Amino acid sequence: MRTSLDTHEVINQPGDLVGANAYADDRALTEAVEAFGGGWAADQLASTGAVVGSAEVQVLARQANKATPELVTHDRFGHRVDEVDLHPAWHRLMELAFQSGAHSLAWRERRAGAHVARAALSYLWNQAENGVCCPMGMTFASVAALRHSPELAAAWEPRILADAYDPRPRPAEDKRGITVGMAMTEKQGGSDLRRTQTTARPASSAQGSGAPYLLTGHKWFFSVPQSDLFLTLAQTERGVSCFLARGWLPDGRRNRLRLQRLKDKCGNRSNASSEVEFADLEAVLVGEEGRGIRAIIEMAHLTRLDFAVGSAGLMRQALSQAIHHTRNRTAFQRRLVDLPIMRSVVADLAVESEAATWLTLRLASTLDAGDDAHERLLGRIATPVAKYWVCKRAVGFVAEALECHGGNGFIENHLMARLYREAPLNGIWEGTGNVICLDVARAVAREPETVDAFLAEVRRASGEPALDRAVQELEPVLRDIARHEAAARWVVERMALVLCASLLLRHAPREVADAYVAHRLANAGGLHYGASGQTAAAQAIIDGAALG
Repeated sequence: MRTSLDTHEVINQPGDLVGANAYADDRALTEAVEAFGGGWAADQLASTGAVVGSAEVQVLARQANKATPELVTHDRFGHRVDEVDLHPAWHRLMELAFQSGAHSLAWRERRAGAHVARAALSYLWNQAENGVCCPMGMTFASVAALRHSPELAAAWEPRILADAYDPRPRPAEDKRGITVGMAMTEKQGGSDLRRTQTTARPASSAQGSGAPYLLTGHKWFFSVPQSDLFLTLAQTERGVSCFLARGWLPDGRRNRLRLQRLKDKCGNRSNASSEVEFADLEAVLVGEEGRGIRAIIEMAHLTRLDFAVGSAGLMRQALSQAIHHTRNRTAFQRRLVDLPIMRSVVADLAVESEAATWLTLRLASTLDAGDDAHERLLGRIATPVAKYWVCKRAVGFVAEALECHGGNGFIENHLMARLYREAPLNGIWEGTGNVICLDVARAVAREPETVDAFLAEVRRASGEPALDRAVQELEPVLRDIARHEAAARWVVERMALVLCASLLLRHAPREVADAYVAHRLANAGGLHYGASGQTAAAQAIIDGAALG
């Protein structure tokens, strides 16, 4: 209950945005899910949307970020335990996320639109609390790596795909549901995984993919060190190889690892990231010896898309907060949103958010296409495009949405401050901007037909002069991107813009598509947020983006 103050009455404060359904009330999201074949999951998505929009989840997210993870190296008797102490709010959020199927739906539902529906769940949970989306996304993507060793997949998939969460530090066999982490990056290598120094040797004379190995070395980033299983890389006689390790051995002992410290991160603070040393860590080989990066790349393709989806969800939450605030706060005798300059900014944010939503869910749909050549090629070249572009745009987008709140948005107990610290992270994880742009160039070099698939997809909206001109300008440079490495960012940016424009022209309300084409492709009105909102349809764009 609020207490009235003796000095003044608190007025003109919008309060929290609670009670909206983050799925059912989001026009762009529901339309994209339906368009790309995931409409059959609407009830499940709406149920999750209600949870995400609830006051309970907002409180849990604040608590989990305030009471950050703590490293517990020893118990009170002096035994080495290497555990992570997490707030009950974290565990409750993990329970809710895993119960929703956000880590498992795409693999359990063998039907069209399953990856789209799962991406929508990820989009929703990234609006609730981004920290839990790291273990959620890694657990989801781990299936692709484990299927390189069918016996491992058969042994662990039932627990990985169970819609259950069990935080107890005990052997994975004793649990119904488990989480999967990753420990790849080393001090000297960063994104260059071929420089891995950690070594692996057979634990016995037995050979083959089922033989146990002992790993010795370090990892500079070990995400979710409390996970039940984790994937890692190490050097064998045949080169960099992929391994699966248990967090706890079958007899209940911690596997042979030593957590050195937890990272004091700028954002994503509810989630534990650590430095670790392996001292004869017990592990098993995943896939072929010496082909570890190949196994990990398939997993990385899924996590990169998930980071793009996550940034789109982050942007959607920032937009929702900006709309709620500007609709419910007044200045100069008018609502903020009724001031033409503010209306232009919020409308422009809505256009950008909708473009990110359509782009990421379109690429999720490529994962549902089976052996379709066009879809495979499009997914290969355009997934890194989406990862680069949406994750980059999220940073400035959230800053602009925060500015809509004035000083209130810059206070740590406001959701916007947490989104602001979170926004840069997805652009770093699984490859920084330069690495991702070079991956696009690599796709073109290895499979030139990816360019044909990309252009064919964009040209499904041909007939719009600005789009046709942009594609004509882009095509020769894209086909020859290997000779233009210094311009790779420009190429990938233009790829993102033309693909977003094409998708909006085909699927979005006309006022949204027209604004995007005019001010992103043709650059009319400048690059600032507010340019594409300078339209008579600005209010209609905002109304179409508002929750509820």
